[in-house]
Amino acid sequence: MEKITSRLFSWASLLEANTEQQARTTSTMPFIYPHLALMPDAHLGLGATVGSVIPTLGAVMPAAVGVDIGCGMIAVKTQFVAGDLPADRKPLREAIERAVPTSAGRANAKIVATAEPRVAELTALAEAAGFDPSSYAKTWQLQLGTLGSGNHFIEVSLDEADAVWLFLHSGSRGVGNKIAQTHIKVAQAAMKRWWITLPDPDLAYLVEGTPEFDRYVDELRWAQRFALLNREEMMDRVVRQFADWVGAPVDEQERINCHHNFTQQERHFGKDVWLSRKGAISARAGEPGLIPGSMGTASYVVEGRGDPVALQSSPHGAGRAYSRSAARKTFTHEQLREAMTGIEYRDTDAFLDEIPAAYKPIDQVMADAASLVTIRHTLRQIVNVKGD
Repeated sequence: MEKITSRLFSWASLLEANTEQQARTTSTMPFIYPHLALMPDAHLGLGATVGSVIPTLGAVMPAAVGVDIGCGMIAVKTQFVAGDLPADRKPLREAIERAVPTSAGRANAKIVATAEPRVAELTALAEAAGFDPSSYAKTWQLQLGTLGSGNHFIEVSLDEADAVWLFLHSGSRGVGNKIAQTHIKVAQAAMKRWWITLPDPDLAYLVEGTPEFDRYVDELRWAQRFALLNREEMMDRVVRQFADWVGAPVDEQERINCHHNFTQQERHFGKDVWLSRKGAISARAGEPGLIPGSMGTASYVVEGRGDPVALQSSPHGAGRAYSRSAARKTFTHEQLREAMTGIEYRDTDAFLDEIPAAYKPIDQVMADAASLVTIRHTLRQIVNVKGD
């Protein structure tokens, strides 16, 4: 841990100058209490740095939550080990790709039966909050159970004892993104209305006690619930496809589902704050968590250590070292193939911006996080599913 200023602490040994400056700027906002915690995977983001933990009093900055509200991870440990698996993994990858629409989710033509109770729950939650999700996305119901693209993925992995884990990364999809973008604009309009000048327009905030704040929090909580249920729905489908592939039911020995783009009320340093984790997971003492690497590198099942200065948080992944456009200019398809040796995946240059070399070394991130989490399991992928 490094104390950069009295209001900014960093656990990142790999920190670009512009990323540090962005975090410094965010930490100067007057309602930050007691300080901003910068995680080992920190990199430049919209307004606030990805990989930052931001406690606020009486206000929330929508862009400091992230535009993929509730994005996070889910993992299931099965009773199987590597020796139980069929040699040909391609049929499993293709079965998962058929069961879980990737990219924009246009392949979802109807609500899958297993998703109906989750859609009903979300409908009731929205009605109780007094808003209509269809005003953001007419087909939001069909988005439940879709993966997305970019760094979202589904993987089958083995831990250090060769036990099989199913691993998945996704969030609140298009509907959550539109909720986030809308409230960022509402906050920016409020700043203009109140003649407030900000160091960055994306640090616009909503003030607790106002109708705009209340509406944002209601819709934020709905999107976070959507994201969690979306992961549950997809994982249930992956479990079914995996069971069909191995020819036996899956006995779930553990299931972990955690956000890494979210806001909730917590108590830190004697005060109740709104804690926004933008690219960070909750890591209370003994709390299970998931930290993925990039495709082709290790991922981790962890247990929180409850570090108070880190606001009981830890990193959420490797963190980008190259932007998507820079990665496409820097790396080749052959380098991607080499990085994915031994992993069943869809061989396409569409994934070039996700090459492991575009990310910070996950081993270094985890070394920096040694005071924040204890590693329970180290996972290595054998099957990878991604959307273009």
